[in-house]
Amino acid sequence: MPLGQITANRANLERILDNLKEGIIAHDMQRRIFFFNTEAERITGFSRQDVVGKDCHEAFGAPFCGEKCSFCDPHPVLPDHCEYPITVYRRNGETRRVEMSVTTMNGDDGAPIGVVACFRDVTDMLALQIQAHKLTSFANIVGQDVKMLNVFQQIIDVAAYDYPVHICGETGTGKELVATAIHTESHRAGAPFVPINCGALPENLIESELFGHVKGAFSGAVRDKKGRFELAAGGSIFLDEIAELSKPMQVKLLRFLQEGRFVRVGGEKEISVSVKIISATNKDLKREVEEGRFRDDLYYRLNVIPIHLPPLRERKNDIPLLVDHFLAEARERYGHKAPHVTRETLSVLMDYHWPGNVRELQNAIQFAIVKSGGGAISPRNLPLELIDCQRKRLGGRNRGPGSEGKTAAGPLRKLTPEAVARTLKETGGNKSRAARVLGVGRATLYRFLEEHPDLFS
Repeated sequence: MPLGQITANRANLERILDNLKEGIIAHDMQRRIFFFNTEAERITGFSRQDVVGKDCHEAFGAPFCGEKCSFCDPHPVLPDHCEYPITVYRRNGETRRVEMSVTTMNGDDGAPIGVVACFRDVTDMLALQIQAHKLTSFANIVGQDVKMLNVFQQIIDVAAYDYPVHICGETGTGKELVATAIHTESHRAGAPFVPINCGALPENLIESELFGHVKGAFSGAVRDKKGRFELAAGGSIFLDEIAELSKPMQVKLLRFLQEGRFVRVGGEKEISVSVKIISATNKDLKREVEEGRFRDDLYYRLNVIPIHLPPLRERKNDIPLLVDHFLAEARERYGHKAPHVTRETLSVLMDYHWPGNVRELQNAIQFAIVKSGGGAISPRNLPLELIDCQRKRLGGRNRGPGSEGKTAAGPLRKLTPEAVARTLKETGGNKSRAARVLGVGRATLYRFLEEHPDLFS
């Protein structure tokens, strides 16, 4: 039978689509569902009898695509094709993470007549990758250390809920990246994500920035202005450096969290908005409470779901991954081949304590790319503080006859029996770590030990 005759038969076409390993849902411009395949039934827990012929939003009790739904607008503007991850609710209330691909269907005259969405359940696959330590990045966050895998799992777990999340971690650990990931993985993805740095605004402006103001509320208020909470309506607001809020502002924020309503500065009308609250600080918020600088009732309102980001020094195994990521970013941004990092340079990066965390590592790689001039990145191309730190760790062992006048970023000397013996003692005989401390490859160290068997027997 010719292919055209096979596909023209609706029963045959449905049989083909029912055997796909992707869920398929199709609806017209009035959101009436006219196709729902077997895999869509399995993923969602809804049968086709439950949904076919019904308005998509009514069938599932809410927009299936959450805030990414284009049909919440009376006059939707439909892209030809779009892809995104979302968290969906099954009929029994269970959440599943799916990768969605939506394509607009057009009629003979080119006008849109509906959409077809293909979606794949990746919940179990992600869980297995996390358990097997095979995941190297998630939602634009790079990491494979068990501490970061735990963070990835927390992001997935919290995505389906609107409970407040508080992220704590040192400066440069990526708190805003995690906040963004929590938003984009949630059903609020597609609605605004509005960040505000509570420590960067003067006290007399912070209330207006958060809650807005009406015309004439103060000198310079020449028109009504929406605050960040209104701008984030339906989405998420990220309150960074939350510990810097003054006590009066803490009271106003607490009132909003309790009631979901606020009044603009100088206004009288109460405004209600639905937003997910994500806060962050590099301070110990519990200690701030104990020392009387932060309200305990606000602390408990914000710290419903705590997420701790580890400093880079506690997940150094992620440094090679991060370096590769930053080099790849440079290649993509500047359109030419980024230099590679030598083994000696990676040793220096692994031994540094990174007080500025991932942000400092990113800055160091960007500095080294420029300094290397397109060639291989050697230790001399790194910022001076990294080389100075390495030299201090080596206890001046790299300075010898003829080394005077060399800069801190100059070449390291060859191995000496004294330096190798001292380093092996410091590392408990761990040759791989000793090689990193000495700034040489393992093969170089092994050859040196073979050449000096009497010294290290």
